[in-house]
Amino acid sequence: MMRHILTLNAGSSSIKFALFANAGELDEVVRGQVEGLGVLPHLHVQREGRSMRDDLLAPEDAKDHGSALRVIMRFLDQTLGPLSIAAVGHRVVHGGVTYAEPVILDDESFAALAVLSPLAPLHQPHNLSGVRAAQAAFPDAVQVACFDTAFHRAHPWVSDTYALPREMYERGIRRYGFHGLSYEYVVGALAAIAPTQAAGRVVVTHLGSGASMCAIRNGQSIGSSMGFTALDGLPMGTRCGQLDPGVVLYLMGEMRMTPQEVEDLLYRCSGLRGLSGVSNDMRRLEASDKPEARQAIDYFVDRVRRELGAMTAILCGLDALAFCGGIGENAWRIRERVCQGFDWLGLELDEARNRAGETIISAERARVRVFVIPTNEEMTIARHTARLLAVSQRQLAPV
Repeated sequence: MMRHILTLNAGSSSIKFALFANAGELDEVVRGQVEGLGVLPHLHVQREGRSMRDDLLAPEDAKDHGSALRVIMRFLDQTLGPLSIAAVGHRVVHGGVTYAEPVILDDESFAALAVLSPLAPLHQPHNLSGVRAAQAAFPDAVQVACFDTAFHRAHPWVSDTYALPREMYERGIRRYGFHGLSYEYVVGALAAIAPTQAAGRVVVTHLGSGASMCAIRNGQSIGSSMGFTALDGLPMGTRCGQLDPGVVLYLMGEMRMTPQEVEDLLYRCSGLRGLSGVSNDMRRLEASDKPEARQAIDYFVDRVRRELGAMTAILCGLDALAFCGGIGENAWRIRERVCQGFDWLGLELDEARNRAGETIISAERARVRVFVIPTNEEMTIARHTARLLAVSQRQLAPV
């Protein structure tokens, strides 16, 4: 029986998955998600980009990550037949100071990652809940954690620290950066498409419900818009992005908000949703005729443009700009507005290519090449998982 690798990305109300055949080269079989856990759960499955299943489930059938994983495996067994899951790769948002590369999970590493939950409250607890569900479902499989922070761990010191007393840095209060699994994939894809640009000065913009930007030189992250937590930098679907820390002091001191109330405000009630009062979905904002929706888009674009200038300064120039993420890959108007007025930098889009969402959307005469590269975090996770699975098998092999 062919052995497979399963990747999981467990969120607060969803669990995304992808199944890969592990026969020398990784071959994606299917991908999908169960969303709306415990409320209105829905199973979506795609195969080769086409919808394969779209089922509404009973709330009790997918009330948590464990039961949702059973739904996924039942579907896979019924559709593909009995499967042998050799390893499960997990997206884990925060690896802290310790984890600069993917690891095979054990009790010690799991406990260390649980301690980091306050640094990524929207993600870390749910990522680890997915791990527990997978351990129960596949007790003999290798469980691998792949970290969004790992890609940034070789930052230069000035991009890694805050102007706080030095002991704070030693205690782990520093800029970690996130979306590293996405950046890693895009860097690899860009190297295949345009190796000259990939070896130079690149800014990648991961724009979606979560949003960040990364300055990359020769494939290495040297600056990120996100910092200690996934709140910093660009405005996001429901997260505020860059904020004067004095605002937090005011909220707690003058408005008497509790830490939990502040967390809820900054993580869940701000960003595009808070600014517009309409939605956290860019598609709905672009379709809305409310002035607040337009203002939210204006603010989003302005912050992306500011960050592009900052990233270019970090790199001392720019050779390529790449868009990825749900907004970056699909919202051509946002890409157009981000690049407007940067002709002095050598940025110029081909209008027709941009609207069509082609891979290369820069004008032929432009000095800076601009790309749209659909990200694939699942493939990044699967590659790391396959590598660590092979390592574990060699270690267990008889001498």
